[in-house]
This record gives sequence, C-alpha cells and structure tokens, in this order.
Amino acid sequence: MAGGGEYRADELAEAAGITPRTLRFYRERRLLPPPRREGRVAWFNDQHLERLRTISELLARGHTLGGIAEILAAFASGQDTGRTARLLGVHEPLPWAEEEQVPLSARELADYYAGETAPENVTEAMAIGYLLPRGESVVHVSRDLLDASSALVKEGIPLATLLTAGRELRAHAEALAEVFTEVLRRQVLPEVLGEGRAERGAPPSEEEVKRLTETLERLRPLVKKAVYAEVSLALDRRLRAEFAPPGAGGDGD
Repeated sequence: MAGGGEYRADELAEAAGITPRTLRFYRERRLLPPPRREGRVAWFNDQHLERLRTISELLARGHTLGGIAEILAAFASGQDTGRTARLLGVHEPLPWAEEEQVPLSARELADYYAGETAPENVTEAMAIGYLLPRGESVVHVSRDLLDASSALVKEGIPLATLLTAGRELRAHAEALAEVFTEVLRRQVLPEVLGEGRAERGAPPSEEEVKRLTETLERLRPLVKKAVYAEVSLALDRRLRAEFAPPGAGGDGD
C-alpha cells in the first residue's frame, strides 16, 4: 500500500473484504468514483474503501446493486429526504418508536463533533445507520445517541473510535432486543392479537395497533430498566476487574 491511505486495486479489495473480481464489477457499474491514475496504475484511497463498506452494508440490508446505485446517486445529488428515505427503506416511525430524530446542517454536525466530521466518518455513520441523508443536510436517528457521542468526542475520544465501538454495540443491542422481542412474541402478542394472528403475517388492524401500542407503553420502560441494570452491573464487574487494586476483593464475583 502506498502512503497516505492509497491502495492498488488488489489491496483495496482485500481491505474491503471483497474479491478483485467483485471490485472490477463495482467499477463497471460505476458504483465507485474514478481512481487517481499514475501511468497505468490506478490508485484508490480511503474514500473508495468507505464507499465499498457502505455498499456491503446496504447489500446486507437486502438492497440490490441497482437500488444501491440510486442511493449513491441520491447522496451525491442531495435529493429530498422522502425519496432518499424510500430508497433506503426508511419509513415513518412506528407509533411506539421513542427515539427523537434530529435534523442537522453540515455546520451543526461539525459543531456537535468538534471537527471530527471527515468524509470517511460521515460515510461510516451513514453505513451504520446513525445518519440519514436529507438533501444537503442529514438527520441523526437518535437525540440521546447524538448527545452522548458528541459529549464523548468533546472528552477526547475520536469519532472514528466511537463508530467502531458503535458497530459492536449495535450488534449486542440487536441481540438484547431479540431476547425481549421473542418474549413478547410468545407471551404478549397472542393475547393482544389473538392466537395464531401474529404467525399468519397479516398486518394488524388500527384497533390492534392501538392495543399493541398501549401494551408496549407499559412494558417497554420495564424492559429498558432491566437492560440498563444488567449493563450497569456488567460495567461494575469489568471496571472492578480492570482497575481495582490487587486483593481488594469484590461483591462476591
């Protein structure tokens, strides 16, 4: 690899976890911006690598390459939020969704993250799903995550480090959510929607959505409280193991 984050084609493919043949195919489909050329050698950079990672993320979410080409074109041209959201499969929040989305201009985003909004960080945040495009601006999907992550950046933790941690955190959060979703699926939905109703896959009626919303409003705070307690206990254990003086003892761990 050359200095300054430059890659030959085979190095770029390896870094992105794809084959050189796949990279050639993406280039033929014009999913990547042109590389820098030095004689007969094509040089790619970290922006190309981030673009490939974005493509991989979108493929993992079930998008086709044709749809991804539309999405990338929407990013580049600053299309309206509604169209780009439809391309991404992002719709209006469900009635029981709690997280507050935050529209941000480029200047506001830079203010929140204290100069950490390099293109590769923005691309990574979009790939994870923290940022959604809205014309020439963006929308952060969670006020709480925005406030927490920007505060951590101001404490000196690089945004790139937080995004790497965010990928891992999201995977664990999805697993936690699945545990409780399965409980709801087995114990709650049959009572709210009727036996067998959820398994048939038909969309719930307006009345059923209302009943489900009322049920989730009661249960969701309890689930969050249980998760918060378990994470807090796990942090206590980890911090004690990492930083407690030798022989300091514990609380029975």
